[in-house]
Amino acid sequence: MSDHPSSEEQLPSAELPAPPPSPRAPLPTLSSDDGRLVLSEDALQVNGQRFALLELEAVEVHHVRWLLWFLLGGFTLAGFLLGLLQNWVRTMPAALGIVAGALLLAWGQRGTNRLRLHRLGREALYVALPGETTQWQKLAAETNRRIRRRHDEAAEAAAAALLAAEAAALPPEPPTTE
Repeated sequence: MSDHPSSEEQLPSAELPAPPPSPRAPLPTLSSDDGRLVLSEDALQVNGQRFALLELEAVEVHHVRWLLWFLLGGFTLAGFLLGLLQNWVRTMPAALGIVAGALLLAWGQRGTNRLRLHRLGREALYVALPGETTQWQKLAAETNRRIRRRHDEAAEAAAAALLAAEAAALPPEPPTTE
């Protein structure tokens, strides 16, 4: 046998790009109970404003107290309690002030939910959402999962295009003789 490859033997050629991945099953469109947030396969719509999932980095939901009402209630409650204890205010006005302060404090404690949209290369966008935090957190978790999925699909498509461009740009290898 000779050291030269025969015509039947094939020399290893440049790696061919992997076949494109099979398309994934489409995901259902989700929306909040009040319709403020609609999540589709490739977009998020918040209060009528549409964002492509590729332009988003992440989504967060936090419960936020209404600080002004919280502080106003606390100071009103503390002021009327101090006035009652120091005999500056009579019992009935003090009781009404204490009730008003407690109601303001409870109203401030109620708060709202803040949705933060982290956009790529831009500052974050904040949106206030009413209702229970758990519903919004579930939608935010699903949104983050779909954002990661879209970014992964875009990265796979870019890698496949890059491999195809490299394979097309490489000249064929000449046979070597040893």
